[in-house]
Amino acid sequence: MLSELNNLLFQDASFSYANGFALHHINLFVPYGQMVGLLGSNGSGKTTLLRLATGVLTPAEGDVSVGGVSLKKLLRRAVAQRIAVVPQQFNIPFAYTVEEVVLLGRTPFVRGLAGESKRDRQMVSNALELTGMIGFRNRYFNDLSGGERQKAVLAMALAQEPTLLLLDEPTSHLDISHQVEILELLRKLNREKKVTVVAAMHDLNLAALYFERLVLLNHGLVFADGSPDEVITKEIIQQVFSATVEVTRHPKVPVPQIVLLLPDSKLNR
Repeated sequence: MLSELNNLLFQDASFSYANGFALHHINLFVPYGQMVGLLGSNGSGKTTLLRLATGVLTPAEGDVSVGGVSLKKLLRRAVAQRIAVVPQQFNIPFAYTVEEVVLLGRTPFVRGLAGESKRDRQMVSNALELTGMIGFRNRYFNDLSGGERQKAVLAMALAQEPTLLLLDEPTSHLDISHQVEILELLRKLNREKKVTVVAAMHDLNLAALYFERLVLLNHGLVFADGSPDEVITKEIIQQVFSATVEVTRHPKVPVPQIVLLLPDSKLNR
């Protein structure tokens, strides 16, 4: 039963904006327990696909379902009790502490005027512990560094007890140590807590290192879908990103890694 609750299914789903950009006939199945890296150039449709997966956007054609139930038929509270989202940017205009921000993740479970329960508080503490933010619980969110904020927002998402975790560029604007820290945490959640993870990624090499399956979007279409070896190839990367590259092997992990080749005019500096 738990595995079914984690399944995410796009069935011939299409969506278009007024400016003309569209996702075209997306057919994508993400089963229980997978870690999927969502790749593509800027404007390829990664964020739109994630918004369709949360029900924030509704497909003009086709359907998106979670656990076999169309998102169109689920109330927002019911969706939030299954799916948690870590957006690319998260801003709090008020002087909230980290604990208060993470407590926002319990909103789908709070009933009426009853306020948060003992269980809600426990889930917040668990999420802070998992993300290594327990010592920051009384710090103001807006005083944190970029990496600390990202972990606090991830803790907020985990406080929802999601079966499916969606992340939009979780490592953008972070230094390499914080990028690795976030991705190690996602892998730990996937392996130990059995959380299904779908993350839009900008760094192709990090995506190949941490995600067992990669889905590459191009102009609103699924261009490639498979293992890192199947998706990260010289021909595919050059075609989608218009970049001249070589694809090598990581020295310690059996996955492909990209080396960008500069034009000859750039080499003679």
